[in-house]
Amino acid sequence: MGFADRYIQALSASNLKDDERHHQAEPLTAAALASVAGDLGSLLHRAKYAGTAAQNLAQAIAVRTQVEKDLVDAVRKKDAGREAGLRQALSGDATTSEGGAASLGRLLHLWTAEVTKRGRARRWVPENTAWDAEAAIKLYRKVAEHSLAYWLDGRCEPCAGSGLADARACKCCGGSGKAELTMAAGFVREHTLNMVSELHAIADSHAARAGSKLRPVS
Repeated sequence: MGFADRYIQALSASNLKDDERHHQAEPLTAAALASVAGDLGSLLHRAKYAGTAAQNLAQAIAVRTQVEKDLVDAVRKKDAGREAGLRQALSGDATTSEGGAASLGRLLHLWTAEVTKRGRARRWVPENTAWDAEAAIKLYRKVAEHSLAYWLDGRCEPCAGSGLADARACKCCGGSGKAELTMAAGFVREHTLNMVSELHAIADSHAARAGSKLRPVS
């Protein structure tokens, strides 16, 4: 049983004690101990396995979009107090008051910043003019949203991720259980798939560190 499976079981633990006789919640402690500064692994595990990720992410994106519109309005009206609060919200600290979506809002903010950093380092697009910079920011944001959404829940809907339909390989996903990532721009799709792979790597690295902190299963 891998760390992710034990982590999922721990989320519904009936006893949160952690001693020689009680191990149900141990993966939760291991996940916390495995967190390192600047690493998204713990947040990724929490987002994927502790709630309705797809709905929470959709809500977080919607809230962020609304906050951005409100910020433009506050700047136009020169409302400094409101502007400060909205900028704080966009930092990911207060994008929404609901628990699951709040975690996704924070994760979305951090992942967008990470994608932006990686995209600039790899020179995905030029940023020589103000128009270029604005287009680049839109690209980084789109790639961040699509890659995080696909990593959280990229299952093929017709077969519910099983890869089978009517006792045969699902025609929609070819038996992979993964939905096809479709978008108009192949350029965006390429970068999105690359970032999905990097999300897998981040989560796998965190799981390996957390797994090493678990007691051996007897």
